[in-house]
Amino acid sequence: MTAPVLAPPGAAGPAGRGGRGSLLHAEWTKFRSVRGWLVTALLPGLIVVCFGLLTAASSRTECDSGPLGHVCAAVPIGPGGEAVDDRFFFVHRALPGDGSIALHLSSMTGLITYPPPNHDQIVPGLVPWARAGVMIKTSTTPGSPYAAAVVTGGHGVRLQYAYTQDVAGPAGGGTSAAPGWLRLTRAGSTLTAAESPDGRAWTTVGSTRLDDLAGPARIGMFVTSPCDLTVVKNSVGGSIGQCRFTETTAVFDAVTVTGAGSGEPWRSDDVGINDPDHHPGHAAQDGDRFTVTGNGDIAPLGTQGGSTVEGTLSGAFLALIVVVVLGVLMISSEYRRGLIRTTLLAGPRRGRLLPAKAVVVGGVTFVVGLIACGITLPVGVHVLRAGGNVVLPVPLTTELRVVVGTAALLALTAVLALAVGALLRQAVAGVVVTAALVVLPLLLATASVLPPEVSRWILRVTPAAAFAVQQSIPQYPQVINNYVPQMGYYPLPPLAGLAVLCAYAAAALRLAVVALRRRDA
Repeated sequence: MTAPVLAPPGAAGPAGRGGRGSLLHAEWTKFRSVRGWLVTALLPGLIVVCFGLLTAASSRTECDSGPLGHVCAAVPIGPGGEAVDDRFFFVHRALPGDGSIALHLSSMTGLITYPPPNHDQIVPGLVPWARAGVMIKTSTTPGSPYAAAVVTGGHGVRLQYAYTQDVAGPAGGGTSAAPGWLRLTRAGSTLTAAESPDGRAWTTVGSTRLDDLAGPARIGMFVTSPCDLTVVKNSVGGSIGQCRFTETTAVFDAVTVTGAGSGEPWRSDDVGINDPDHHPGHAAQDGDRFTVTGNGDIAPLGTQGGSTVEGTLSGAFLALIVVVVLGVLMISSEYRRGLIRTTLLAGPRRGRLLPAKAVVVGGVTFVVGLIACGITLPVGVHVLRAGGNVVLPVPLTTELRVVVGTAALLALTAVLALAVGALLRQAVAGVVVTAALVVLPLLLATASVLPPEVSRWILRVTPAAAFAVQQSIPQYPQVINNYVPQMGYYPLPPLAGLAVLCAYAAAALRLAVVALRRRDA
């Protein structure tokens, strides 16, 4: 590495000797003059691009058989643009305009296959988010808009719509043990759910306006039942999720429909089922009494449903190590070569030196990371989908947040490494300590070697919390999933996680400034 080129003391400019502007200019001149620093700064971007695109190009998913295979069918997309699971048994008829359906849900029972502790039999029971109720849906096409008034296995009466929205009914309403009455009404684009213990005194559960449901639709009763999830410990202390088949049977009677197509018979559909190994649902009618059995779920897909957009930026983890080295070298090399005295002579106001270095190394790292991530994410997603892989779609704003947030993560890590290097004054020690703060916690928390609660704790209190900024698929309380870091779910919101790293970097930089003022160079 060549020796840093320092701006001469007389080059302070209008800000005065050692002013902020002159220090920034001097540090930037020094940075771009040291070939080793410049190459090291560009290397993280190269790692992000190459690793992300090579990984995407090597991933291919095929379905069915044949000499060339077939690209898997696309997952359903909900009205909000998210990938959804839309599988249930539906008994329905036409609803050309305004109308309603009211009925008595007289019983709700179910089966759970091979639950713990013995996993040796099929037992009666309902999973908490098993659902039976009434629905208005634009069509039986998976992903089409809907609204439903439901009784759940363990969460009472709800209004659910648009796959992501869930409104709890009033306390004391119907339960799976005593379901009661349900009603769903459409007036224009307004959908209103209500429940009643006797079919006469009705209580509103919730109301919503859905323009996508204002036209011709299907109205009827439905049943669905997600899998039974159990999280078990693995041999090294981590955890894995096991999801077993369940089924729900509901008995509906006193069914009253207004506004439906005159004289049209009831139709039955196993919506969204295209798996030949699927256990089919069924329905039986006896006058105005319907017995309906089904399984599946109506919900947004989690990370188990496909690849995520942030998966294309997995090279950022490797790039982080290079960023740590760069940040530490920015200051430790000056101490090693004895150049820190010259630097302080050029800018004797010590409190401004490290912030100037932080602006340079953080700014350069951010720009390099932003360009690399901005290229890798959209191209990587395109390459993955061309290879037949399911990539869970997210809004453009979420993609931008992932790209900018990853660049900010790299930049803040560089600032933290600079501060640690200034405190320790040794390259090896600075790299080891910074890596132990940022890299090691993430590795431990996502490698299935720690209990989930410990992994979540680590990702709340260490700088590795910043990786939450990459999470593109949110957690939904009404969706059964294994919400652990190993599956790409972080305990803090994206910006809150990034703020943890920012706090560490700011605190370390402040300590380093204080230490520089008190120590001899």
